[in-house]
Amino acid sequence: MTAPRPPSGPLWLHEIKHDGFRILARKVNERVKLYNRHGHDLTKRFPLVADAMAGLSAPSCVIDAEAVAFDDDGIPSFELLAWKRRDASVFLYAFDLIELAGDDLRGEPLERRKLRLRRLLEGAGPGLVVNQWVEGGDVDGEAVFQHACSFGLEGIVSKRIGSRYNSGRSPDWLKFKNPESPAVRREAEKEWGG
Repeated sequence: MTAPRPPSGPLWLHEIKHDGFRILARKVNERVKLYNRHGHDLTKRFPLVADAMAGLSAPSCVIDAEAVAFDDDGIPSFELLAWKRRDASVFLYAFDLIELAGDDLRGEPLERRKLRLRRLLEGAGPGLVVNQWVEGGDVDGEAVFQHACSFGLEGIVSKRIGSRYNSGRSPDWLKFKNPESPAVRREAEKEWGG
């Protein structure tokens, strides 16, 4: 959900919102599938990610993540992703762990899922990284948002500590978009265009 300003305090954590495609990455034994939000299979499109998922030590897992392409300056570029210009080097920024070794983790607290995700991805091959976060007791949400904006990034997502994983919109996950980011400009163009 969106909110007027980022929350602060020890009940929240904050992470970068990358300008890419939302992906569910699933591994069962040797098989890997990458699905977008519409259920389309993108496994062959992102070989670096698929190889990294296949190399994970867990027999099975489902990861919620964002596929991101980078320009020559290391800045996320939605256009490169949309136009399939860097598919062979797309990275997956993993931000949640839904299932691990047959265990449904959606009911576990957010911070436990994130720690399990971090352990799972230690030593993962190129193409699969944990989307780092900062805890609200350590830093103010507004400061994290302003920092992301200063780098031209899409924004941040603030998540309530202790929250369960829910599909769909939730007051436990709040997104804040940089008004100067390419993502916001694209959305405005779509609204004006149609």
